[in-house]
Amino acid sequence: MSFNFPLILVIAVAVCGFLALIDLLLLAPRRRAAMAAYEGQVTEPDQQVLQKLNKEPLLVEYGKSFFPVLAIVLVLRSFLLEPFQIPSGSMKPTLDIGDFILVNKFAYGIRLPVIDTKVIEVGNPQRGDVMVFRYPSDPDINYIKRVIGLPGDRIRYTSDKHLLVNDQLVAEQLVGEEPGSLGSAVLYKEKLGEVEHLIRKELQRNRREPGDEWQVPEGHYFMMGDNRDNSNDSRYWNDKRIPKELLGMVPDRNIVGKAFAVWMSWPEPKLGHLPNFSRVGLIH
Repeated sequence: MSFNFPLILVIAVAVCGFLALIDLLLLAPRRRAAMAAYEGQVTEPDQQVLQKLNKEPLLVEYGKSFFPVLAIVLVLRSFLLEPFQIPSGSMKPTLDIGDFILVNKFAYGIRLPVIDTKVIEVGNPQRGDVMVFRYPSDPDINYIKRVIGLPGDRIRYTSDKHLLVNDQLVAEQLVGEEPGSLGSAVLYKEKLGEVEHLIRKELQRNRREPGDEWQVPEGHYFMMGDNRDNSNDSRYWNDKRIPKELLGMVPDRNIVGKAFAVWMSWPEPKLGHLPNFSRVGLIH
């Protein structure tokens, strides 16, 4: 069962903030008044009595303690950075299963948490960016792919696994066999816009493409994984609830942010398998 963590975080901040406000405006003045009345009735006030009169209710105490921490987490997670873990191999060799990445939340505009409405324009996705977004057919699931098509672009992916953007063949340079593949997979260096990165293709797997050309509508993006023969991406999405002309496209409202760095890798998070930092670095 999935849960909406941003919504839970917003509610927690609101509840803790409300408790702190109630204490500031209502409960704290009552405690001060009770202490003043007690001090006016005795010659030498008992410090234990004063502490008891000034003691905050347990719920208020917890609320006030958690509020600044949760508020900072909310701001950082909603507007600055958010961590994600890579669950699949669809972005090999750029990203591998178990990589922990950082996502820049403001690269493509400042959005309000939970409702994801863009309130401040900062920038737009560029061809070649590695982007996290909410899967159009199930927004509770986060996907990570590379931006291939921008609004207005025409995308083709041929049966012999070549990519064309606006009728221009995307340049590829053979790098060699993937280590450990026994000749079944090869790596290429691909250049999308100003971004050079590696992609992976399987020699003995000729996955039939569902279509050979897509037109990217305004406000949408066409996404593909770097592991071209093992990626559930814009080429293959099929949802009868989505209009045909938007099928396979990621709307701007579903964008989460730009993935820019790997900070840890932990393929098997269990006893005896420790995290490693050999893959730490910027994402290209």
